Amino acid sequence: MRFLVYDRLLGFGDDYWIEDDRGNKVFLVDGKALRLRDTWELKDTQGHVLVDIHQKMLALRDTMVLQRGGEPLATIRRKRLSLLRNHYRVSLADGSELDVSGKILDREFAVEYDGELLAVVSRRWLTVRDTYGVDVVRDDADPALLIAVAVCVIHLGEKERED
Repeated sequence: MRFLVYDRLLGFGDDYWIEDDRGNKVFLVDGKALRLRDTWELKDTQGHVLVDIHQKMLALRDTMVLQRGGEPLATIRRKRLSLLRNHYRVSLADGSELDVSGKILDREFAVEYDGELLAVVSRRWLTVRDTYGVDVVRDDADPALLIAVAVCVIHLGEKERED
């Protein structure tokens, strides 16, 4: 499953569609303006919230939190001591972890679980400017979760670059 995400999706207060590789609208990213923290909702085409995304307040390191149905889903933060490449750890509510590594700001990275590839984020296959693809490589993976992870990791990478 391949999804197309537009880089400007990180604008707050704006809504952006994520399309599948056939150009069909699949997910809506609903940016929430006038909030104290960075906040989005990932919705399906019927408007149902699939994942709430927000910045954790009062954290030592920049941290993003994902929730589904009001329940914790995942926490995302930069992995310590990752000198060679951008490296993020996604701690899932069930105690397992996803590993995100690669060139985050270039939109060239992978999401893995226990050494097994779940998704690849890349601009390589696209000719459309300011667009990147999220290629979910496992049929049993949760596309909404993986897209939310990609959005968060890119946001954290951008914030780190600004600081």
